[in-house]
Amino acid sequence: MLPETFPSPLFLPFNSECVKERLSLLPPGPDGGEAGVWAILRGTELLVREGEPPGLSFGLLPEELRALEPKAVRLGTWDGRPCRALALSRATGLPPGLVARDILASRPDLPVDLLSLGGVAGQVLHWERGSRFCSRCGGSLEPIAGEWGKSCPPCGALHYPHIHPCAIVLVRRPGEVLLTRKAEWPPGRYSLVAGFLEFGESLEEAAAREVLEETGIRIRDVRYVGSQCWPFPSQLMAGFVAEYDGGEVQVEEKELEDARWFPVDDLPSLPPKRSIARFLLDHHIPGV
Repeated sequence: MLPETFPSPLFLPFNSECVKERLSLLPPGPDGGEAGVWAILRGTELLVREGEPPGLSFGLLPEELRALEPKAVRLGTWDGRPCRALALSRATGLPPGLVARDILASRPDLPVDLLSLGGVAGQVLHWERGSRFCSRCGGSLEPIAGEWGKSCPPCGALHYPHIHPCAIVLVRRPGEVLLTRKAEWPPGRYSLVAGFLEFGESLEEAAAREVLEETGIRIRDVRYVGSQCWPFPSQLMAGFVAEYDGGEVQVEEKELEDARWFPVDDLPSLPPKRSIARFLLDHHIPGV
């Protein structure tokens, strides 16, 4: 159901551009409890109605799920109707009429707006689960009215959603690209070097450091292309293109299973189209 190509990284799944016509995001708060739309997640699976096209459960929460006494979080409105996010255990059975679609699948069988809504719901629920207590004093946190942040009454600390910036970079030299592989990826899958920022770094510096640490390759002319929200659980992937500047491949075995140069006309299995890694590869390798 996803398009084969995206005109820019802005339109990649999980970015808010994909849901802006349907979702009005609001901070958690009371919503009256009336019937609405449910973004129900079971692990990384979004539960949707059976049939085509897939749609969200609407109405009151199904009775089978109410019995579990789950804690729903207001997301805002979807097509003008109240929209709530709800996390279920992976072991929870499917209510009648609903099917599960994995939003992390290579081909998730969801339109881009529902896929992206599932990402938003997952990110919000992750923040709610991880922000119950103050990291400074251990006190219980309370929501700040009208905001996503929380405050700690005992010590006065303020806490806001933790979104972790990462740099991901396509490294090129004439006729070849540098690709890496982690052991836990699907067989034969290769992708790009990526990693989290460290203290005191710019994104461009992080990209160069990660490439050097993981592969032994030096890069130059690091140029920003675009970014993608990555709600697994809460990253921002900043995409770059860079040119080879020297060095021989030396695989950092704590991080990678393999790293090598591939000819641009003989590439291995690549990341799915929904990722900024694939966008960089599709749009910034001549002839691919």
